[in-house]
Amino acid sequence: MKGISFNTWAYSSFPAWVPSYPLEEVIKRLAYFGYDGIEIGCASPHAWPEYLSNNRRSEILKLLKTNNLDVAAMLPAPGGGPGMNTASPLAEERKYTINHYKDVIRLAHDWECPTVIYIAGWIVYGSNQTDAWHYSLEAIKEIGEFAQKMGVTMAIEPTASDSNLIESADDALLLSEQAELDNVKVMFDTFHALYRNEVSSDYVYKMQDKLQHIHLADSDRLPPGEGECDFPSVLKALKDVNYDGYLSMEVGFHKREAEPDWYARKSIEYLRAELGK
Repeated sequence: MKGISFNTWAYSSFPAWVPSYPLEEVIKRLAYFGYDGIEIGCASPHAWPEYLSNNRRSEILKLLKTNNLDVAAMLPAPGGGPGMNTASPLAEERKYTINHYKDVIRLAHDWECPTVIYIAGWIVYGSNQTDAWHYSLEAIKEIGEFAQKMGVTMAIEPTASDSNLIESADDALLLSEQAELDNVKVMFDTFHALYRNEVSSDYVYKMQDKLQHIHLADSDRLPPGEGECDFPSVLKALKDVNYDGYLSMEVGFHKREAEPDWYARKSIEYLRAELGK
């Protein structure tokens, strides 16, 4: 495996507005805790592409290298005012979202990031699953072709607790297969598997041939080991399938009272102990 990474949602303003820290500060904190990588949520104040000049992009990359942090993945922010729904019945929203993904891919290229996560969208009342699936498939084909030129891999994530289109491992795998692009793969989040009352380690074995990335989060977005998920079995499954990506924490961002440093510290302490076994 490449190492342990931490998603910046807990330190940013998505979906809660606070706490909110500059990206430079988050980089320094995660490096202090000993993380190998950082997964950057593409929202303000961290990585909304239009808010990042070429000069600041260069400064961030330099800071990352100084702190020995790789950018493990980048995750666009779905929902909110602009929507960001590739399955929207509104053609204008789909076009805007596709262009936003391309901006995120350019940013990933600038920061030497290998993976951008694809949130396939959601079915809006009055539309149907067939149309929503078609729209999302057309979007990931266009986005995937652009990403391929930039040397970036797209990872389709099932998001059962938040959306209603790509909910399971099978859904993500089917969309990936239909995209017919070598750089369109899949990932999953243990939190969403728990939401479906499914076994997270089963997702590893099912997705193994296309598993590009993984989010680790316990029940209620707690750090691994603080809730109900059987993480020793997940880590064993990842070893069994020779997973060579990052273990990326996506925890502690679901409520304002969450203390981000506690989540970051508890997560890496638990994983180091388990991997040491």
